[in-house]
Amino acid sequence: MGKRIRVQRRGRGGSAFRAAAHKRVAAVQYPSLSKTEIEGVVKGKIEQIVHEPGRGSPLALVGLENGQSFHTVVPEGVFQGQIIQMGSKAPVDVGNILTLGDVPPGTIVCNVELQPGDGGKVCRSSGSYATVVAHTPLGTMIKFPSGKTTYLNDLGRAMVGLVSGSGRVDKPFLKAGPRYHLFHAKGHKYQRPRGVAMIAAVHPYGSSHRGARKVTTVGRHAPPGQKVGLIAARRAGRGRKRRA
Repeated sequence: MGKRIRVQRRGRGGSAFRAAAHKRVAAVQYPSLSKTEIEGVVKGKIEQIVHEPGRGSPLALVGLENGQSFHTVVPEGVFQGQIIQMGSKAPVDVGNILTLGDVPPGTIVCNVELQPGDGGKVCRSSGSYATVVAHTPLGTMIKFPSGKTTYLNDLGRAMVGLVSGSGRVDKPFLKAGPRYHLFHAKGHKYQRPRGVAMIAAVHPYGSSHRGARKVTTVGRHAPPGQKVGLIAARRAGRGRKRRA
């Protein structure tokens, strides 16, 4: 059996292996609209822009004129209080949500639905976007940031623009502490070197000898508080029978 990588360790469960999901604001998902509303235009207003731990892009709370509200990623150039439009007849402006079949070729979109009604699945991280290449009988050709192209349903929705926070990965962490807290917010296990891989000066298990570890026995002249366990033991561990 090979080494268990850090991603596999998350399967153990427990608070140390789970993301702090109770701090999350809300799920990013388009609301479900009627066929009339999708074929027309529904106006909404960006009521609030908030930060969510573990997410590189801020979230926007959008309230629609039909009474519904939802959270979505924030494209670059969108501000609090802006009026956005949702529907197939909405103009191609940054922040508006249109069906892919009505987006002109060459337009940059984000939060794209792979299937109509799934709420948006791809191109949602900070700085990511997809490009509408062409409209074909097979559907709308989309080019992803990886360079891969695929055909998606014309009725799938997408938001015009690219996700904000594109320069986030360019800023260095400088210290290990901020990176540790980022891993903790995402539910990822931070790398932890083995004690036997260190030198003896910095860890009890450290040594160049294989299997080096701190002894478990305690000397007879140890001070109070330390003098617990196997005191002046002749051997540690389970005693084995000797052959005659």
